[in-house]
Amino acid sequence: MRLIPLGGLGQIGKNMMVLECGDDIVVIDSGLMFPSEEMLGVDIIIPDMSYLLKNRDRVRGLVITHGHEDHIGAVPHLLQSLNVPIYATKLSARLISMGLKQKGVKVKAQINEVRPGEVVKLGCMSVEMFPVCHSIPDAAGLIIQPPLGTIVHTGDFKLDHNPIIGEPTDLHRLALIGTQQVLLLLSDSTYAELPGYTPSEQTVTESLDRIIAGAPGRVIIATFSSLVARIQQAMNVAAKYKRHVFVTGRSMEGMVKVASEAGYLKIPASTLSKYEQVHNLPPDRVVILTTGTQGEPTSALVRMGNGEHSQVRIMAGDTVVMSATPIPGNEALVSKTINKLFRLGADVVYGAESRVHVHGHGSEEELKTILNLVRPKYFVPVHGEYRHLARHAKLAEDMGIAGDNIFILDNGDVLEIGVNGAKVAGKVPAGDIMADGLITAELDSGMLRDRRLLSRDGVVVVTIVLSRGTGKPVGEPQIVGRG
Repeated sequence: MRLIPLGGLGQIGKNMMVLECGDDIVVIDSGLMFPSEEMLGVDIIIPDMSYLLKNRDRVRGLVITHGHEDHIGAVPHLLQSLNVPIYATKLSARLISMGLKQKGVKVKAQINEVRPGEVVKLGCMSVEMFPVCHSIPDAAGLIIQPPLGTIVHTGDFKLDHNPIIGEPTDLHRLALIGTQQVLLLLSDSTYAELPGYTPSEQTVTESLDRIIAGAPGRVIIATFSSLVARIQQAMNVAAKYKRHVFVTGRSMEGMVKVASEAGYLKIPASTLSKYEQVHNLPPDRVVILTTGTQGEPTSALVRMGNGEHSQVRIMAGDTVVMSATPIPGNEALVSKTINKLFRLGADVVYGAESRVHVHGHGSEEELKTILNLVRPKYFVPVHGEYRHLARHAKLAEDMGIAGDNIFILDNGDVLEIGVNGAKVAGKVPAGDIMADGLITAELDSGMLRDRRLLSRDGVVVVTIVLSRGTGKPVGEPQIVGRG
């Protein structure tokens, strides 16, 4: 049995895990990561999939834990080269289909919707999905049964026992599987450093109610488009105070459409209005749902802050709610956006003290609960920077798992597990691949350095037309300078 992470370890994003059993390969997730500011000209970063392409005849399926971009965003790129069957819950499957259409992928994808509790046979492995609570509906953990023993993959999870949408994490199923000598546990490490428990989404409802009730004008709520529970909360509170909801931002519009059609988003009657009507209502009857919590340059909220949005101009009396926390690395962009909104006269609600956001990952006590229930022989912390993985590994050792049976892996490491033990045995290519649309290339530090130099110093292009017959210049050279 071999476990090979191709992405998602030592970083937040581009999650992709490979499980090998005999001649069979099962892939878990195919996600993207967004580039840092200095990566000029890079749209997204995806895993190096060369190992899968080299072993294409052995790949039996791609199993998706949930529909966040860091887990499904690289599916279009994978299908371009390897049209593998995909297994996902209903919402995840529909989001993948939407993403393929938006990217213009011509391949006819084999997308199979799987219900929690249903078992899928993929070569020598069977895979069962079980419900987990996360910041998107239809998230799933995995119970994988190769001949050697049971593997549990939590996916991204938290233990909110009263979620706004969907089911709580199925602790009963985990407790039951924990009585059957689990071989290996892979568990979400994102917030392993946070003590205690992650607060319930219900706390956000109370905050939104207070803000919308007291706002003198328009309320603009910025959040992740995938946070369907937050969208539902905003719509419910808006309906309570007889406000109309307007949606802006392509990803937000797409999610509202897909989630409502799939039955996860319940839109109160007469609440959602067409954007053309936003100027026909008094400000105190308007709630606007938008994207842009991470300061993304092309997002709707940033365009509002720059005065570039085609339909919304920020004005005095507006209340802007930043219902998300900055992803590490985005703090400067988010701060810049908030400052611009304040300058335009808006009241901006943000930060932990405002209680307008809770994250979607389990904190320390929740991670301990999973370790206690599953009681694995081997443990691999996943989904996090190295410090998160190291902290989770320490928690596992404190909970009684032998230190020699805990593996903090790097992307590309090959973990071999057999009847006589487990060890890291080699490495496969697992670097960063940059993508612009569906065009990909290996991330080259020299090329990025050249782009940074050009962006600062500019470029001069000299065009000379030569005679085909004589090889001599024809006419005057054309000189074009930029920068």
